[in-house]
Amino acid sequence: MNGEYQPTYIPRLQERGHLGIKYGLENIQTLLDGLGRPDEGFPIVLIAGTNGKGSTGAFLAHMLRAAGFVVGWTTSPHLTDVTERIWVDGGPIGVGALDLLLGEAFEAEAQSGIQATYFELMITAALSAFRMTGVEVALVEVGMGGRWDATNATNPILTALTTVGLDHQQYLGDTREAIAREKLCTARDGRPLVLGPTLDPEWIRPLLSCAPTLHPAPRLGPADIRWDHSRVDGKRVGLAGLHQLDNLATAFEVVRQLQALDFPIPDERLWSGVADTRWPGRLWKVPELDGVWMDGAHNPDGARALADHALACGVRPHLYVGSMGDKDLAGVARELKRMRPISVTFVQGDAPRYATAMELGEAWGLEAPMLTVRQASIHLRAQAEAPRLVTGSLYLLGDLLRELEIQPF
Repeated sequence: MNGEYQPTYIPRLQERGHLGIKYGLENIQTLLDGLGRPDEGFPIVLIAGTNGKGSTGAFLAHMLRAAGFVVGWTTSPHLTDVTERIWVDGGPIGVGALDLLLGEAFEAEAQSGIQATYFELMITAALSAFRMTGVEVALVEVGMGGRWDATNATNPILTALTTVGLDHQQYLGDTREAIAREKLCTARDGRPLVLGPTLDPEWIRPLLSCAPTLHPAPRLGPADIRWDHSRVDGKRVGLAGLHQLDNLATAFEVVRQLQALDFPIPDERLWSGVADTRWPGRLWKVPELDGVWMDGAHNPDGARALADHALACGVRPHLYVGSMGDKDLAGVARELKRMRPISVTFVQGDAPRYATAMELGEAWGLEAPMLTVRQASIHLRAQAEAPRLVTGSLYLLGDLLRELEIQPF
C-alpha cells in the first residue's frame, strides 16, 4: 500500500483468519442487513468453480468495460495488496476507500455482536463499494465451495460454474460429485447457470438442489496457441494457454445470457476487451525481469493445464516451485514434471503453511535446492538462457513480488 494514508481497519482485518470454512450464512446476512443490503442495488453475477474463476472474471470485466458498462469485480486471493480484491471500473479500490468501507463493516459487526471472518468482512466491503460507486453489474467470485461461502448470501441474476476438480477436500468432500454439489448451491431456481466447456450438463443436473436453466458454453476454436497469447479466428486473446480459451468461452456464454436478460451489450466491442485482458499471476510475464513467468497453479488440474501449455509450445523452463503444505503436492509434481523442466528449485516462504524441503522432495522424488523468498528473488533478477517459471501457489507469487518490489497492477 502506497501513499501517506495510515489505515485503521485494514490492519484489524489482517488479524482475522484467511482459512477454513464457516458453516452458515448468518454472519454475512447480519452484516449486509446492518448496512441496508448494499447487494440489492445492482445485478450480480456469481462465478464459482475449482479453477478459472479469476480468469473468467478478468475476461468478463474487460469485455463489459469495453462494452461501456461500469463494472465491479471482487476476487481472491490478492497477490501483494488487499486492495486488489475489490475492483471498480478497471482498477483496484484505493486504500482510503477500502479502510472506510471496512470501518462500516466492523461497526455493523460490533452493533450485532457477531465475530465475522476475513472473507465475510471483505465481501461486505466489496458490495458496499459497488453500491457507493454505482456499478451497473457486479462480478462476484465465490471463495471456497459455495454453499456456505459469504458470496452465496447474495441474490445473483446468473451463476457461472467454470470447472469442478479436487481441491479443499478437507472442507468440500473427497469426490468431484461432492465438491460439485457444494459449488452448485450458488445456482438459483429459474435463473441461468452457465457451465464451463469441460462440464457435462447431464453430469451436473442430478447434483443440483434447485432448478436453474442450464447453459453449457461451447468451445472456441480453431485457435493459434502461442506461449504468451492465443488467437481465435485471427483475434488476440490476452491470456495465454489453451485452458484460457475455455474460460473465455464461459465468459462469452455469460455475456450471451446477460444479453438475453436485456443487457444492451454490443457484440462488436467484446473482442477489444478480450485482447486487453490481463490477469497477473496466471501465466504472466513479470515486468522488469528477464524471461520470468509466474502462474499460480496450486492443484493438479491447474498444474496439468500449465504443463500441457508448455508442452504444446515446446517450452522447457527452469522451474521454481513453492506450495502450501496442505495441498496435493504429489499430484502437482506429477503434472509439472511432464514439461521436463531444465531444472527444479524449491522455494519456501516464512508462513508456517509453506511446504518444507522434505515435503517437496518427497512429492517430487528428487533433491533440489531450497531457497528462501529473498534468495529466489536474487536468482530471478539474474539473466538466464531459458525461461524461468515460478508456480505452485499464488501466495508464493505475492511474497516474491513484494520482495522484488514489483507491483502487479
